[in-house]
Amino acid sequence: MTGEARGAWVQCGMAGKEPWDTFGGYLRSQRQLAQLSLRQLAELTKVSNPYLSQIERGLHQPSIGVIKSLAEALNLSVGDLLAHAADIVTGEEAPSTTEAAIRRDPRLDTGQKSALLAVYRSMASEPPGRPDGAEEAAGGSSGQ
Repeated sequence: MTGEARGAWVQCGMAGKEPWDTFGGYLRSQRQLAQLSLRQLAELTKVSNPYLSQIERGLHQPSIGVIKSLAEALNLSVGDLLAHAADIVTGEEAPSTTEAAIRRDPRLDTGQKSALLAVYRSMASEPPGRPDGAEEAAGGSSGQ
């Protein structure tokens, strides 16, 4: 890291941390949100368990191929995960999806994020339009 880049890193309160340390923490939190163990993620990605552990601890930088596998296994955007790995994510960037917005919300803890993601996924999997029973709730009855 150049002196100028390290200075910016220190100003952000990240002194002593390299960008891949931060990525490792982000990866761990996304794995936990997906309710996957390190072993399960290793099976899904075909990446060794020890290597994934080293990535999470900030000891290695993953290749683009590994990032792509991780994104697919964690149901994340490859672009978002790559941006975190390259340390080019800023607070001003708009979330690309509802799931990304839930994952990034600092006001929610891991349990709350997991619950919201589960509810969102169940609701989003329904076909577009009114859910079952909405017509009665709206006061309309088509048979009269």
